[in-house]
Amino acid sequence: MTRPRNPVTILLAVVAAALYALMWAGYSQQWGWLDRADWALLNSAHDIAVKHPLWVRFWDGLSFALGPGPLRLLGMVAAVAALARHSVRAALVLIACGPLNGLVTAGAKALANRTRPSTMLVPATSTSFPSGHALEGAATLLAILAFLLPVLSPVTGRVAIAVVAVCVLSVGSARVALNVHHPSDVVAGWSLGCVYFLVCLWVFRPPSVPRTPEVTPQ
Repeated sequence: MTRPRNPVTILLAVVAAALYALMWAGYSQQWGWLDRADWALLNSAHDIAVKHPLWVRFWDGLSFALGPGPLRLLGMVAAVAALARHSVRAALVLIACGPLNGLVTAGAKALANRTRPSTMLVPATSTSFPSGHALEGAATLLAILAFLLPVLSPVTGRVAIAVVAVCVLSVGSARVALNVHHPSDVVAGWSLGCVYFLVCLWVFRPPSVPRTPEVTPQ
């Protein structure tokens, strides 16, 4: 797991925190443009679901596969792997961003206390803002990616980055497609997840791991 580069880390954290604050302010102050954007996407997804029942099954299955339960288990497995490499600080980052990030979700939801969309296509408990799936997906997968990148070749690393990006975007999209979250909830979840991951990376400061050199075939 690589050490955070301070200027880049600070900039990313500030941008993500500002985006989270923007979404919260827009929801709490009932900004018209944000409400219209939220419902434009929600209504479009709801109309598709009414015409195509498989829409709900597909997104519900994806939402479960990339949901908090499987990701927390994956984060724990990654933490055990880090401990096997004698990287205690990396393991702490993985535990904080995996099994324990539900505490961040619960606290953020309690503070905002936003009701879910009335057009929900599947049952969902708790409040809406921010999306726990988006928050925990971003935090867990970014932590795992940071753990893997130093030991992957450049090409494999780029593939891993692409896979993580697709997974994070997909789980957020699934929550909107199922009408269980406003799009602004998802954006807030991604933002807070990124901030939480960067804070954990800064606090625990895991040491750098030399990248595995590529072997050129003879």
